[in-house]
Amino acid sequence: MDVVGVEGEAAGGGAGARAVPAGEWEREPHPSDSLRTFGAVVQALREHAGLSRVDLGARVQYSKHTVESVELGRRMPDEAFVERAEEALGNTGALRKAARHLTRGEAGLVAWFRRWARLEREAVSLCTYECRLVPGLLQSEAYARAVFEGTIPLRTDEELEMQLAARMERQAMMRERPTVPFSFIVEEHVFRRLFGDAEAMRGLVEHVLELTAPRNVTLQVVPVEARLHACLDGPLQILETSEGRRLGYSEGQKNGRLISDAKEVTVLCQRYDTLRSQALTPTESRDLLERLRGEL
Repeated sequence: MDVVGVEGEAAGGGAGARAVPAGEWEREPHPSDSLRTFGAVVQALREHAGLSRVDLGARVQYSKHTVESVELGRRMPDEAFVERAEEALGNTGALRKAARHLTRGEAGLVAWFRRWARLEREAVSLCTYECRLVPGLLQSEAYARAVFEGTIPLRTDEELEMQLAARMERQAMMRERPTVPFSFIVEEHVFRRLFGDAEAMRGLVEHVLELTAPRNVTLQVVPVEARLHACLDGPLQILETSEGRRLGYSEGQKNGRLISDAKEVTVLCQRYDTLRSQALTPTESRDLLERLRGEL
């Protein structure tokens, strides 16, 4: 799911996924490797220059807290930070080169979702079924914030902002990849669950309608009056790699699992395809959301 359990999905993804032997699929990646490495380089150069975090913060026009967050790998440095830090720490070129290898979106993504997020950005097709929340790729900023604010244990303001930024960044890939098919099947009750006032609810529906309007994006809604169906075991995601391999992902409380076994993935694909025939058509689904918007 997202960063917080719900779609560890939460948001982002990063560099292309390398080919991984089957036995490695279930291993959890080391958290924020690229960010921690970059932060260590910043700290080493800063200490070599005899500067404190306060000193460096003054030179790069960021707070001591921001410098500390970057050095500890908790924050993705923006271009301005990288350029100013490079100039302040000797213009060696080390920071500019290191910044190119940062995996965007790792900060703010739960550990078990990171590998999927990387694969997702390189996938040639992506299918998502959700019965709990609006899929992370379709969430409005207000909706995502409400999800994160309600997470237990509570997050600090900085952690919340990192998660929100990662979610929105991950979502951007839909606009950046207009030839990749994105398919979503979502239960109707998900869109009816209140999370804010009428304006926020309308904003969510309008956001979903906008993101699912392009020809490469398909949204189908499972109406509340639908009977028992093929995906009652819970939410699932399926992607296809450029090599033609299909992988699945499922998530629950405080965990997520990338599914690489061909037989298991075949079953997930069969369930998803069956649910497609049981859900409303894309046109009917848009009509339903437009009616829901009108009711708010």
